[in-house]
Amino acid sequence: MNPEKDFSPLAPSVVRALNDKLYEKRKVAALEIEKLVREFVAQNNAAQIKHVIQILSQEFALSQHPHSRKGGLIGLAACSIALGKKSNGLKMCGLKPSAEQLQEDLAGDLAVTVGFNRTIVPGSWLKQEDSGLYLKELIEPVLTCFNDADSRLRYYACEALYNIVKVARGSVLPHFNVLFDGLSKLAADPDPNVKSGSELLDRLLKDIVTESNKFDLVGFIPLLRERIYSNNQYARQFIISWILVLESVPDINLLDYLPEILDGLFQILGDNSKEIRKMCEVALGEFLKEIKKNPSSVKFAEMANILVIHCQASDDLIQLTAMCWMREFIQLAGRVMLPYSSGILTAVLPCLSYDDRKKSIKEVANVCNQSLMKLVIPEDDEKDEGKQSLSLQMEHKEESLSQQEVTSSGYLEASSNSNLSSASVFNASSTDRVPVTLNLDGIVQVLDCHLHDTATGMMTRIAVLKWLYHLYIKTPRKMFRHTDGLFPILLRTLSDESDEVILKDLEVLAEIASSPAGQTEDQGPCDGSDKRFSQSELHIPVKASQLSSSGMKGMECSPSTPTMNSYFYKFMINLLKRFSSERKLLETRGAFIIRQLCLLLNAENIFHSMADILLREEDLKFASTMVHTLNTILLTSSELFQLRNQLKDLKTPESRNLFCCLYRSWCHNPVTTVSLCFLTQNYKHAYDLIQKFGDLEVTVDFLTEVDKLVQLIECPIFTYLRLQLLDVKNNPYLIKALYGLLMLLPQSSAFQLLSHRLQCVPNPELLQTTDSTKTTLGFKKATTANIDYLELLQHFERVQNKHLEVRHQRVGRGEPPDRRVVL
Repeated sequence: MNPEKDFSPLAPSVVRALNDKLYEKRKVAALEIEKLVREFVAQNNAAQIKHVIQILSQEFALSQHPHSRKGGLIGLAACSIALGKKSNGLKMCGLKPSAEQLQEDLAGDLAVTVGFNRTIVPGSWLKQEDSGLYLKELIEPVLTCFNDADSRLRYYACEALYNIVKVARGSVLPHFNVLFDGLSKLAADPDPNVKSGSELLDRLLKDIVTESNKFDLVGFIPLLRERIYSNNQYARQFIISWILVLESVPDINLLDYLPEILDGLFQILGDNSKEIRKMCEVALGEFLKEIKKNPSSVKFAEMANILVIHCQASDDLIQLTAMCWMREFIQLAGRVMLPYSSGILTAVLPCLSYDDRKKSIKEVANVCNQSLMKLVIPEDDEKDEGKQSLSLQMEHKEESLSQQEVTSSGYLEASSNSNLSSASVFNASSTDRVPVTLNLDGIVQVLDCHLHDTATGMMTRIAVLKWLYHLYIKTPRKMFRHTDGLFPILLRTLSDESDEVILKDLEVLAEIASSPAGQTEDQGPCDGSDKRFSQSELHIPVKASQLSSSGMKGMECSPSTPTMNSYFYKFMINLLKRFSSERKLLETRGAFIIRQLCLLLNAENIFHSMADILLREEDLKFASTMVHTLNTILLTSSELFQLRNQLKDLKTPESRNLFCCLYRSWCHNPVTTVSLCFLTQNYKHAYDLIQKFGDLEVTVDFLTEVDKLVQLIECPIFTYLRLQLLDVKNNPYLIKALYGLLMLLPQSSAFQLLSHRLQCVPNPELLQTTDSTKTTLGFKKATTANIDYLELLQHFERVQNKHLEVRHQRVGRGEPPDRRVVL
């Protein structure tokens, strides 16, 4: 520093003392500066006060010499004290040069003075309204020293700023942002003494903000939003402490700006420090309490995407907290959350398959999922979008009045873009105001992706299928635009390992097949549907020669089959195609699937349509296997009790029509054809069929099926048949048919079983009654006369000849033949 330079009004001795390395001399100089400034205050000489501050700032505090900077800092603190209310003199803390004195507690030494915002004696001290003229000049050089490489200088700067703030009190609030910025850096200072000093200054500033009603929250939020993303633990702790303070001040409504800092809070929640995580939990908890108290003022839509992101966090605490917030948002905001449903489902659905280690997250996620599902209502399926919007607004207004939930306008800021981003979120728009409507395209896309993902857990798949079922119930018209895209994956889901998943899948498929909304012409894929799905899967494979001038439309729906809607017959075609391509599915789950469908849909329609489709099946071996499966279900399943009763008597034209339809397909399997005749009490025709068995190629599989039929005759299903053996004269063909089966069987347990049963048939002479002359052969009612049994028998012969031809072709190609009986 140039010793010849003029530093007036500072005396040369004061200048020399400020540059001295000894603290005591610098303190004496500070006392002189305080006295000098007090005189200028008494004279209202603002120019000289500014000049003194400028000299201390430019020539000392910002000097290249470390001792000069220390002198400038203590001098600036002296100026601030002099500008305050009259005191007994300078009583500030000073850092002495020794290392031991660096450990002294700052709190015991810092000056305690009265601030600018207190009452000032007129004519003696600087007027209150003029105080702001000097704060900027006092604060800026001190803050510059916060970045000094010397930890002692940073400590001195902290000490000086404490004195300045202590004097100024509320007058420092216009400079709050620069003070906060400086303190946030000191909070992460590596030196513990500097950090300790900054904590005292921080508490002082918090007290000032708490007691003031002039805090500029709007101006502070951008800085808070920036600093909240710091990765330093101490800086994070500093940020959270300030958020807790601001939250506690009644006059400061931090909730309005929560969308600006919520993401940063969740980032801090993942800190490694348990203390910081706990502080952040408390802060988030306080915000959530405030949201529950004042939901009408909460910007739910602006925070929805933030929660979606953190609901997918790998950290359990972040995920659980975000999920709890999401639960409250859905319950409080209601339909305002609908435009973000796809993102919410992307986050929530995977959590439903968590194990007990994440039981809490799973339970909250389940509540979120159920609550979100309830928001979908039939009005979302309205054709008139304007009408829908109006009705939803009216409903929303009523909810707001009764529950005081969200805004009564029924509008929010949301983007109409339904494409999922990498974060699985839909961005809100600040310019476009759109009605709160269901983002069905996005929801279906998410559900479809989860079904395609082989890693998806069982409970998640069940939830996805529940969602699809719910959407088909509530919004069938819109959902059928997506049916062609969903249909293949729903069929593939039938191969799932879980029975519960298959049950839910069948419920969805049954709803598709029976919903009136599906009864439309030329249903095409909706815009934006997944192009990977092949539309050819919705048609039965046929030879070119079989296509008539009516085209494929005639193949999609048989005129002889009672269908439920346009998709019912397509479903039956593709289900059988699935069984054909995946024989293991047919063997392990085929009966289970068909039985459940008979409960969900009309059993007669199912058997009628499947029989009609199998009649044109080109794979005769599969047709025989499938007929055998259907027949077993028909004869043994409790779900088909009514259908069996309907077929047993053939009283109605519908039942006779069904019998003829089943019979034509049942001809693919000779033994099942006989069992169908037994079920329908067509005993003469059964006998005629058995007579034809002599012309068939008898294989081990054939005899095995005869064996099973004998076992079945002994079951409760055929109780009526066994009782009819008592009426020998009226049922001669029943007895002949059973003897025919007996003659087909080799000496086996089934042979013995049927032989013993026939030995129990009574002598007709012993049972002769007075009405014997009125008996008629066949024991079939006159109503069955409408059935052309000769034509049915001829059809049976044609089908069996085709089977024989195919078997011979397989042998000619070197394929393994069916197992034969060695005679």
